[in-house]
Amino acid sequence: MANLTIVANIRAKADQIDLVKAELLKLVPTTRAEEGCIQYDLHQDNNDPAHFLLYENWVNRELWQTHMNAPHIAAYAAATAGAVEQFTLNEMTFIG
Repeated sequence: MANLTIVANIRAKADQIDLVKAELLKLVPTTRAEEGCIQYDLHQDNNDPAHFLLYENWVNRELWQTHMNAPHIAAYAAATAGAVEQFTLNEMTFIG
């Protein structure tokens, strides 16, 4: 089975950018240490500081699902409740 690529776009509310950024940054070291995590990179848009992008690669969907159910993801969700304006997530497969 091919690796799973995740592209997540997070748009913070204008008055919550610093909070969302801080909470996203907390996820990086813990997630990178998880079983199955190949790549977990956080980006912030140069022209729109409210827009964050996570680019992730996982060994498989099962290990990514384990990540999505991990305590640190629940803690992020609780800490940023009401602070995120929009969230989109795409599960993708590398084809070339």
